[in-house]
Order: sequence, then C-alpha cells, then structure tokens
Amino acid sequence: MIAHMTKIDIPYFKNKLTEEKKLLERELSGVGHINPDNPSDWEGEPAKMDIQEADKNERADRIEEFETNAAIEVTLENRLSEITKALARIEDRTYGVCEIGGEEIEHDRLLANPAARTCKAHLNEKVI
Repeated sequence: MIAHMTKIDIPYFKNKLTEEKKLLERELSGVGHINPDNPSDWEGEPAKMDIQEADKNERADRIEEFETNAAIEVTLENRLSEITKALARIEDRTYGVCEIGGEEIEHDRLLANPAARTCKAHLNEKVI
C-alpha cells in the first residue's frame, strides 16, 4: 500500500531533479552524443584520430581518452536514468514512497539523493 504523501515538498524536489537532469545532459554532451538509432541512449565520443599520426604514444593517449569518456558516459547515463525515473514518479504521485516497503522515504535521504527509490531500512535491497 502506498503511503499518503503530505510532508514532501514536491515542487522543491522536482526543481532539484530537473536542475540535475539539465546538468547531466550538459556533461553527457561533453563526453558523448545521443545514439541516432535510440534517442534515449547516449554513446561515448570516439577519440579524434589522425590517421597519419606516427606517434604511438599519441595514439595510445587518444584510445585512453575514448575509454575514459566511455566510462564517464555510462556513469552519467545511469544517473540520468535514475533522475528521469524520479521525475516520472513525481508525475505518477508515487515520489518519496519506498518501492520495496511502501513507506515514506525519509526527508534527509531525499535531500541526500532526490532520486532515492527506497527508505533507509531498504537501502541495500535491490529494487526490481
């Protein structure tokens, strides 16, 4: 059963989530681009390679840069997904409700992570 939400300042958290979403999208655009075949997916930006470059160290640096961008892209994309889902919960009026036990998520937990899906008691349990 879903707890009735009375204590959570929904506009405050919606604003925090929206601002973080914009920031993540800006950061993602610096290390990747939107997949043209799937607009909800981001891809790491390939390193710019000069085919005529003879320096093996330079090529290795470029490959390392791509691998770093790809890792950053995955981390940012995962967080963006969490934020997008939290904004959807606001629209569904289920924001701030633990997805495991149905109780209200603690205010300090939401302040620390506005995209939290569980209360502190269920913090380490996997949400399906």
